[in-house]
Amino acid sequence: MSGPLYVPVLPARPHAVGACRRLSRSVREVVRPLWNLPPLPGVASEQVAAMVGKYVGPASAATGRGGWVDAPFGEGAQTLALAEAMADYSEFGPLSPVTGPERAQAQQAAAMATARRSPRGLGVRVPVPAEWDGRLAEGVRRLLDRSGPDLPVDLLLDMGAVRGDRPDAGKEALRALDALVPLAEWRSAALLGGSFPQVTATMLDTGSYEEPRAEWGMWHEVHATGRAYAPQLGYGDYGVQPPAALARPPAPGRKGGPPWGVLSYTTENSYLLFRTVTGGPDRTAVNRGVARRIVGHPEFRGVEAGEGEAWLTDCSDGPLSTGQGVGGATEWLRAGNLQHMTYVVRSLPPA
Repeated sequence: MSGPLYVPVLPARPHAVGACRRLSRSVREVVRPLWNLPPLPGVASEQVAAMVGKYVGPASAATGRGGWVDAPFGEGAQTLALAEAMADYSEFGPLSPVTGPERAQAQQAAAMATARRSPRGLGVRVPVPAEWDGRLAEGVRRLLDRSGPDLPVDLLLDMGAVRGDRPDAGKEALRALDALVPLAEWRSAALLGGSFPQVTATMLDTGSYEEPRAEWGMWHEVHATGRAYAPQLGYGDYGVQPPAALARPPAPGRKGGPPWGVLSYTTENSYLLFRTVTGGPDRTAVNRGVARRIVGHPEFRGVEAGEGEAWLTDCSDGPLSTGQGVGGATEWLRAGNLQHMTYVVRSLPPA
């Protein structure tokens, strides 16, 4: 079993696509994104292909050496249309289809059929949002029996939100891996989780907030056990958004929103969050000041670290006479993911 170095769990949205496109070549070569199609409530089957092209097409084009594509929120009536629309990105593109033990049999069958027609294999995403449920192992066993021994399979153990209220997440991950790893000759395996918080105005009352990177600690806890599979276990997180952000449906043309936003920076053990403003006469001064706080932080890695740091530096140095370059929600997320993904890749041991 060999594992991808880093699996960011990303929404197939412009900010995440833009971040992947701007990664340096050396970083992109070891990033294997797990792209997630947003929910498409009320979208008729005949409209699904256009929506998949809108979201998955750019994500596929931004993917480097491979990754996965999933539609975890696909409604029952959309299952076959989603599978058909996404198949091209596996058969002719870099993305493997994904299924899981809790999915409907129709979705499992469609994903397996796509995987058999493509050279990309099949991703098996196993959700563990709370305590490990041993019945999931039996579900994975049945799924693997249906897929057959000749289909390459990747294990994506998804712990979901991993924050302070789950102090035993590492132990639960070990229970899951001990049960799942022996079930197949996995081509790769990765442990996924996300501790980036759901940000509220109250959290940023003082202008900033710090959140421990609990998923980073969980991954190291598993590696420290000395299990035979640990050295090959890939690492994955949800970038600079909470796991729940994947479930937000598209809202084209939506106006309004809070008067504040978030600019983040990743350090060895924490996510640093800083309050920005989205409008008003002080927007430029406030947001350039936020960028200066990040650039002046002791753990800022310098403008040469990557395009995320370069953007932050340019923002901090910009004149107060123009708001050009201070960004908005999309740019803040893109810059946050850029610096985060680059830092993660450079923090992990070589594959």
